[in-house]
Amino acid sequence: MTEIMSVLAIMAAILVGAISPGPSFLLVARTSLSQSRRIGLASALGMGVGGMILATLAVIGLQALFMQVEWLYMGFKVGGGAYLAYLGYRLWRGAKEPLATGNEATGRGNGFFRTFLLSLGTQLSNPKTVIFYSSVFAALLPARPSLGTIVMLPFILFLIEGGWYSAVALAFSTARPRAAYLSFKAWIDRAAGAVMAALGLRLIFSAAKV
Repeated sequence: MTEIMSVLAIMAAILVGAISPGPSFLLVARTSLSQSRRIGLASALGMGVGGMILATLAVIGLQALFMQVEWLYMGFKVGGGAYLAYLGYRLWRGAKEPLATGNEATGRGNGFFRTFLLSLGTQLSNPKTVIFYSSVFAALLPARPSLGTIVMLPFILFLIEGGWYSAVALAFSTARPRAAYLSFKAWIDRAAGAVMAALGLRLIFSAAKV
């Protein structure tokens, strides 16, 4: 397999992983439904930057560090799980609160940046993503990839993750999905919160088995 073909195979594998439903998809979709398109795109940008950071960590060998220092991996899993569980709790608690309107809803002030940081934290909260990236790189990259390919991989991840979640943000911020969300806001937010918290608790419990 040539290096170009290896990179294309990595892109396909990462895209499939990004499309798979998870806390990142849930957060971007819910943000886009409940707020503005601009804020939804801020969430997508946070996911893209998070993917780029995790890809960089995978390239420099964080997986090997996790394998050598077991408690570090367990700590990352517990911390990430606790963060997701907290997000789920916040969604559930605010299920009956009315949506922000006017300037607040369109992201005045630091709303864009706050949403970006929230999404970035969500993307970084699962250390298994680093393991996934590392596994894909190890399986599909040639034994001695060029420096250009190694440097390019994190930017490829940014384009894939950011592009996919931007598409999600654009799709869920249109009029029809937003109208459906407004009709069932309490139920949708509680379901989203329960799923997010369950994913976080699952991550914590899996750390206990390590």
